[in-house]
Amino acid sequence: MSLEIINENEQKISLKIKGVPLQYTNALRRICLNGVPIFAIENVDILENSSVLADEGIAHRLGLIPITTDIESIKQGNEADRIMLTLDSGISEETRTVLSGDLKSQDKNVVPVSENIPIVTLAPSQSLKIEANVRLGRGTEHAKWNSSNIATLTETDNDDERILTVETTGALNPKHIVLAGIEELSNRLTEFKTIISEIK
Repeated sequence: MSLEIINENEQKISLKIKGVPLQYTNALRRICLNGVPIFAIENVDILENSSVLADEGIAHRLGLIPITTDIESIKQGNEADRIMLTLDSGISEETRTVLSGDLKSQDKNVVPVSENIPIVTLAPSQSLKIEANVRLGRGTEHAKWNSSNIATLTETDNDDERILTVETTGALNPKHIVLAGIEELSNRLTEFKTIISEIK
């Protein structure tokens, strides 16, 4: 068995996996896509919204903003824990766009992956004020918790050798997605073996 990184950058990682049964490599691919917990906005309280976009539209856009997650958050975090984000646009006499960078977090390590994601455009005298809860979750619950945009597995010309490619949403470093995915797969296999042994 061997695992070799053949390409890596901030957005994507490609690994050559040799000598691992297809069912395990495909299970790893699926876990890298939606089984590694990351942060995402769950609940949004609209305190004030005089924009043209309905409250539901604002909440939907906020839920799709990737939130930074680190490997230690995954190891130590409780999926029931909540982190508060707030936004208060104030009132201006100019047309302006409210961006993800306008969100203020109570945890400096849990913020939008980019400050330039548009939320809504406000006309003069319009305003937006919200409170939002962020928590760890998995993509199996909702796509906003997917740690990867894509996770593909392709065959090579060599026997029993495959290429796993994982592209991050930006919430988590792609290498950390794979590492957390391997650990998650190992834990699931151990749990499954325990269940089987109890049945016997």
